[in-house]
Amino acid sequence: MSILSSFNIGVTGLNAAGQSMGVIGDNIANAGTHGFKSSRAEFQDMLANSLKGIDGGDQMGSGTKLAHITSQFTQGTVARTQNITDLAINGNGFFVVDAPFGKGYTRDGAFHFDKEGFMVNGDGYRVQGFQPDEKGNITNKQGAIKLGNTNIAATPTSEIKMSMNLDSRDGIKVFDPKNPDKTSNFNTSVTVYDSVGTARLVTLYFNKQADGATWEYHAMVDGADAANGVPGQMQEMANGKLKFNQKGLLEEETPGMNSFNFNKGALPNQQIALNFGSSIKEGGTGLDAATQFGSKSSVARHSQDGSSAATLASMSFNDDGVLTAVYDNGVQRELGQVAVAKFENNEGLFKTGKNLFKETRKSGQAALGKPGSDGRGEVLAKSIEQSNVDIAQEFIALMGAQRNFQANTRTITTSDQMLQEVLNIKR
Repeated sequence: MSILSSFNIGVTGLNAAGQSMGVIGDNIANAGTHGFKSSRAEFQDMLANSLKGIDGGDQMGSGTKLAHITSQFTQGTVARTQNITDLAINGNGFFVVDAPFGKGYTRDGAFHFDKEGFMVNGDGYRVQGFQPDEKGNITNKQGAIKLGNTNIAATPTSEIKMSMNLDSRDGIKVFDPKNPDKTSNFNTSVTVYDSVGTARLVTLYFNKQADGATWEYHAMVDGADAANGVPGQMQEMANGKLKFNQKGLLEEETPGMNSFNFNKGALPNQQIALNFGSSIKEGGTGLDAATQFGSKSSVARHSQDGSSAATLASMSFNDDGVLTAVYDNGVQRELGQVAVAKFENNEGLFKTGKNLFKETRKSGQAALGKPGSDGRGEVLAKSIEQSNVDIAQEFIALMGAQRNFQANTRTITTSDQMLQEVLNIKR
């Protein structure tokens, strides 16, 4: 190995140390970048010269070179925020955005909604996820997550559910629709909604029949809410019968007339089913239905499935990445679920800048799925993943790279002094 070759070896060392400084400097510069993954410079020795040919041994190296720059996909610290659209992935996976070059993948979950209602990242790229169906159930259909209309239409009531007890000790009364309050054994009221979302008060009157096991019910509304009704006079909209066995359990329900005709623009003949629980005839035990025990008539609970038109009041993400909107009438609807992409080889992804990666042949194709499924990390709401750069470790590596650079300059300086001695021989 000549003295001139030692110059080249020293130069390769300087290049390697300089490139190492570049990688370390990039890590330090991005210590505050959301979702940033640090890199590590990996070096290899260069082709060596052998004094004995292919027999091996007695080899002298030719220097070093930068072989690989490997991204370190360790989990960054997750910091809590107050922004409802800030998301972080705890575990493996990437958010998916629709970038100009195609699908982009990122760990940076600093999102917001643009003026069109789409959830976007800081550069305006739309975040991809799974879409809901008409009823608000999340499907496997993929697309951009969108807030949608901030108003929702009214939902007319189609069913009333009641859990109640009717007093078996009551006497028999003959029902008079013109004077229902005084001619009924028991009554209770429920608010329902018509086809345009107007709240209507329906009063249910219950009367014990002659056999002592059957009760008759009448659903009535004030004439002020009924089509062609007279204010102050109750008008019947539905009726039926409830039959109990000797144990006081609901044996059979027999619906009668059912046609709710409200005024002020509501659709006529609205059907509202009255559900008093699973009777024995329907295959139930009767215990989870209306009862006829020897105790005071009362309603334990009731519910109905209608709602008025409403405006968006608030929204939030849960830890499954599902965006839920809450409206001022209490209705909640799921608007979408954030998708998480998983790769077989994260280190094979190509950095495009702007906190984005794109897939390559080495990374393999992205497998999109829902958070927490098949090895994908869970999504944390109101959180941001910080850079995984360890400043203390980078400073140590920085000092090591500086020492390496100084040592290689010493190689060149010493080789230069030796060459000067050779040149001085002729003098």
